[in-house]
Amino acid sequence: MNQDVIDILNAVKNRELSVEEALMQIKKEPFVDIGYAKVDLHRSVRQGVAEVIFGSGKTPEQICGIIATMLDHDQNSILITRLKQESAEIVSRNYNLEYYSEAQVGIVRDLKKTTDKSPGIGNIVVATGGTSDIPIAEEAALTAEFYGNNVIRLYDVGVAGLHRLLSHLDEIMSASVIITVAGMEGALASVIGGLVACPVIAVPTSVGYGASFSGLSALLSMLNSCSSGVSVVNIDNGFGAGYLANMINHMGK
Repeated sequence: MNQDVIDILNAVKNRELSVEEALMQIKKEPFVDIGYAKVDLHRSVRQGVAEVIFGSGKTPEQICGIIATMLDHDQNSILITRLKQESAEIVSRNYNLEYYSEAQVGIVRDLKKTTDKSPGIGNIVVATGGTSDIPIAEEAALTAEFYGNNVIRLYDVGVAGLHRLLSHLDEIMSASVIITVAGMEGALASVIGGLVACPVIAVPTSVGYGASFSGLSALLSMLNSCSSGVSVVNIDNGFGAGYLANMINHMGK
């Protein structure tokens, strides 16, 4: 259940709020229309986490307007994906922005209100086939960390040198969920999926030569994995993988 609703219900239990006041807070307008965007205020109630800003295709001014609306409605930490350097520079003039250029991820925090997020039940491992896959892997890792998870990074452990992966067996076998990020033929997901008992989330990347078809080859390989327990997100969708890993890592909490 969403923490905001739990806090409201606890306030009623402790007689700090009346039933009517609590109902009014829960029934607040579910979104705010700011013309170019309808900011979803109830997503945290429905899904447990608040809306995320997809920066690609938005102007810096539009991003700032969405951030302002979120902060005005008590969303104290905001994740922005696919945020270009130029846009990040403008956003940072107005808000406390942490920017990770390699992953094109930005995080805005209201330091006066931000509270610690609930930790997950275990570790999330993010593994890449090669160094070229790191930008997508970092998007996944930063997303998972944003939601309060402990992330272990294992980069450049692809099947072209399998001994590199096998030297990290303790980390991968003790994980609660593993994200594998790979281009080319995308074999890393199947290899790891055959070694572990936890869920594996495969992220195909657009890394590769011509016949990789900008990640389509890796996507099809991962979809056809013979390892059980492997799920696949879209090409280069590090955010989607990090979000799903967070959900798995908080099951039962």
